[in-house]
Order: sequence, then structure tokens, then C-alpha cells
Amino acid sequence: MAKTVSKKSETNKSTKPAAPKATKPLAIEKVSEQVLNKLQSLNIEAGLQADIQWCLGSYRYDKNPVGLYEMGYKALPVLKAAAEKNKKSVSAKLITDLEKALKDK
Repeated sequence: MAKTVSKKSETNKSTKPAAPKATKPLAIEKVSEQVLNKLQSLNIEAGLQADIQWCLGSYRYDKNPVGLYEMGYKALPVLKAAAEKNKKSVSAKLITDLEKALKDK
């Protein structure tokens, strides 16, 4: 007699839920960290730097991104002005990433 190959039943598959996708607040958190680093490296807007640091800490505590969005709106014209003064000081990617994160709010 020939041996038959039995198929595994489809009921044995585990139905694990898909891993959660990255949420929008994570994008604003990442961009806010990049903006903070850029402001620190350019040594401009110390008050805005402090506000972004505070909002990042607040976001990590309570997961409420409102302050990050507010600081993003304040940082955008500052970064654009710095880019106009010196094209190499602020990358276009950083500005577009910030604009996208603010737009995806």
C-alpha cells in the first residue's frame, strides 16, 4: 500500500492578532527629538528647546501628544528661517518630516 500524505488541518493555525502599527504620535515624537537635536546643534532658540524637552518628557509620561504638535508648529518657522540663512544648516528632509507629522495630526 502506498503511504498517503495527510494535510495539516487549517484549524491548527493560530490566529495571532497583527502587531500594532506605528501610530501618529510616535512620528511626532521622533521628529520632535530630531528638531530638538538640530536646535541644540545650531545653538538657537533656547526657550523653544526647553519647551520641546518638557513636552517630550510629558508625552512619555502620559502619551498625550498635544504639546509636541504645538511645539512643532512653533519650531517650523524657526527651522525654515535657519535654512534660509544657511542651506546646509537644516536639511530639507527634517522640514518635510516635521510638516508631514504636523499634517497627519
